[in-house]
Amino acid sequence: MTNIFDNLEGEDSVFKDIKPLDHRFLPEHLPHRKEQITSIAKYWVEALNNVAPSDITIYGKTGTGKTAAAKFAKEQLKEAAKNKSIFVKVEYIRCTDYTTEYQVIAHLCQQLGRDVPHRGWTKAEVINTFRDIFKTNAFGKKLILIVILDEIDILLQKDGDGILYTLTRTENVSVLSISNYLDFKKFIKPRVMSSLRDREIVFPPYNAEQLSDILQERSRLSFDKGVLDDDVIPLCSAMAAKEEGDARYALDLLRTAGELADEKDSEIIHGNFVREAKDRIEHNKITDIIITLPTQQQRVLEALLNLTKENKEITSGKLYDAYKLVSKGDSVTYRRIFDFINELEMLGIISTNTISRGRGKGRTNIISLQCDTDLLESTLYSL
Repeated sequence: MTNIFDNLEGEDSVFKDIKPLDHRFLPEHLPHRKEQITSIAKYWVEALNNVAPSDITIYGKTGTGKTAAAKFAKEQLKEAAKNKSIFVKVEYIRCTDYTTEYQVIAHLCQQLGRDVPHRGWTKAEVINTFRDIFKTNAFGKKLILIVILDEIDILLQKDGDGILYTLTRTENVSVLSISNYLDFKKFIKPRVMSSLRDREIVFPPYNAEQLSDILQERSRLSFDKGVLDDDVIPLCSAMAAKEEGDARYALDLLRTAGELADEKDSEIIHGNFVREAKDRIEHNKITDIIITLPTQQQRVLEALLNLTKENKEITSGKLYDAYKLVSKGDSVTYRRIFDFINELEMLGIISTNTISRGRGKGRTNIISLQCDTDLLESTLYSL
């Protein structure tokens, strides 16, 4: 029997290289982010003088270039330090992969040449081993370490602010935190904030014109000339601009449109493929999120769906009553529902809006779905 991949390898494709359309791809140039990258560099330049830089916090919605800018600055600093008599290390950590202080510190130790297990030691043993690296540097130079903590709010929510306390209280260590949420510091206690003293950099959403520039540059790397219809990039850019200027979404649209062209044996990527790509991406994203949610959160969504179909204004009280009907006796407390609401809002499935009922009547949270009701219904009832 022939190998199944033998028939696939030589197939024609609209892509000459699909990698530049992945949001993790780091290009040589980042359009419309020079100001933010320069700001990072102005703080990090202290490392080239053998001084630990200031801590930095980067804010911005998903797809605004935060991670790419931090990684770009990392590579630039690495190159600038190459011919100097200094020892600077920049370690990138995605907090969706390392969700506890122990895991982060153990990983840093491993990256710096210390054999530390992923589990089994006490937290104190791991921290002492980490700090010992800066006292007895095997390279014979003072080590300056910059730690990039991407999506730090996830780690802080799950494990508290111990990681920031440890890093900011370790000599010659600097932290660059990346968050999608301006209010993530609510998870940080005052004693940690006092040692953080970070500089803040905000990444604004891209507009349609800026997204078009990004896609033009990536498309030159990914497609041969003449593969894209004239309306493809403007359409991807306009759709992504409506999604709060999300460059990741714009890249996903363009890549998925190309994949649809391949599936249909088309040598040209047409605008209608972009519209199909939007439906496919939305379907995959929502479906993947919903099927991995805990059962109780799925029941909250079912209750929300029922109230939405009844065209009712959804308050937390009404939602809890509808949720109890769905749960049929197997329900959590009213207070726990608020945690579920926050988590579902962070996932982008729902939104909350606080309104005033007027003088003496207080304020109320109104909850609404942010995904297609038919898609939510078909996904929930297929579980």
